[in-house]
Amino acid sequence: MSKVVFDIETLGFPLDSFDDIRQEYLMKFADTQEKRDEAIQKLNLHPLTARVIAIGMLNPDTGSGKVFFQSETHRQFTSDDGKSDFQSGSESEILSWFWENITRYHQFITFNGRAFDCPFLLLRSAILGVKPTRNLIPYRYDASVHCDLLEQLTFYGGIRRFNLDFYCKAFGIKSPKSEGVTGLDLGDLFGEKRFDEIARYCLGDVVATAELYGRWNEYLNIKD
Repeated sequence: MSKVVFDIETLGFPLDSFDDIRQEYLMKFADTQEKRDEAIQKLNLHPLTARVIAIGMLNPDTGSGKVFFQSETHRQFTSDDGKSDFQSGSESEILSWFWENITRYHQFITFNGRAFDCPFLLLRSAILGVKPTRNLIPYRYDASVHCDLLEQLTFYGGIRRFNLDFYCKAFGIKSPKSEGVTGLDLGDLFGEKRFDEIARYCLGDVVATAELYGRWNEYLNIKD
């Protein structure tokens, strides 16, 4: 059965890119500077206020990967180990490339994909007029099509949730955050046009997720 791990990186649009009515709506309860900063940070999390700036895909069986990422110019290059290809383009283009590639796999694996990555990809695609090729939110309780590791490791919300960094460290897996970049740095990196660093950070996320999937699949994927 062919498998792929995927992960996305997102970035909110500048607040002043929205008209006055939408700005008022977004800042409705931001009556202090701290709340305003928090509200602006949360723009990164919603497909109506943010865009996809990178999509990483990795076959956990072969270790080969692809990263599609936004950049001002079209670029292609390969990772130092020769296992992953990087390709840059517009948001519409990277979404199109994702939908073209996802059809090749029977099972897809994410970390919190059901609540974040999958609806984000579907809605951004609809907004930009890019046709999805796959239902990314199939039946929740069957991991054979979509294995959302956050759902599996919390037993579908039965116990506390942790972030990917915490799970990686608990399982002895190298965390993508150990390289010194976090999701909070993406805005600065994008503004400084350090697009390749964003792409490599995204690849780190899918590599870590693939390793976490391996642990889940070996020790917790119990079939009666």
